[in-house]
Amino acid sequence: MLYLILTCFIVLLVVGPSVWVKHTMEKYSEPADRYPFTGAQLARELLNQANLPHIRVEATELGDHYDPLQKIVRLTADKFNGRSLTAITVAAHEVGHAIQDQDDYPPLAMRTRLVQWIAPAEKLGAGILMLAPVIMAASRSPAAGLLVVAAGILTLGSTALVHALTLPMELNASFARALPFLERGRYLIDGDLPHARRLLSAAAWTYVAASLMTLLNMARWLAILRR
Repeated sequence: MLYLILTCFIVLLVVGPSVWVKHTMEKYSEPADRYPFTGAQLARELLNQANLPHIRVEATELGDHYDPLQKIVRLTADKFNGRSLTAITVAAHEVGHAIQDQDDYPPLAMRTRLVQWIAPAEKLGAGILMLAPVIMAASRSPAAGLLVVAAGILTLGSTALVHALTLPMELNASFARALPFLERGRYLIDGDLPHARRLLSAAAWTYVAASLMTLLNMARWLAILRR
């Protein structure tokens, strides 16, 4: 019974942030036409105000993010073209990262370097885990199989750790960069400020939630492998 309770608690701890982030984003995606400007239009205006006219704003299918190497704010279609509170708040958050880049914010520079190093390792780890059953069957050695699995976990786990450690940087982008711009420019409709704060918190937790889900998926994979 105690084991079951502990398992449920761990699953809730891991899944909870992801569910909360998704719920918050969806909740404020309606009404879809709440604002007279789109997320892309707001991002462009905020970047110009921050003396960053050279940074482009593009639509993407790979998730909302700021690319510090190519100097591009990328927004998914629902944020790029959307006029909801979620669309404009997430757009402001990503502009916050662009402003961090302009200010040579050390945590952003560090994360950029780490992601460059770890991205190949993530692909390697996924490949290793996929090949682990084949290697274990071919070698007929439990020790060899365990080494392969450990290598896969370490490479994938390193990516999850990097994302989890970026929470302070994400909170800075939301509340030290994006929120002041939204408040000074009076972009928010009266009464939307508390909701925008929740959205900015959710935007900051996005990577952490994704990292926790990665760890959960790894645990599921290991459970399947042990059968």
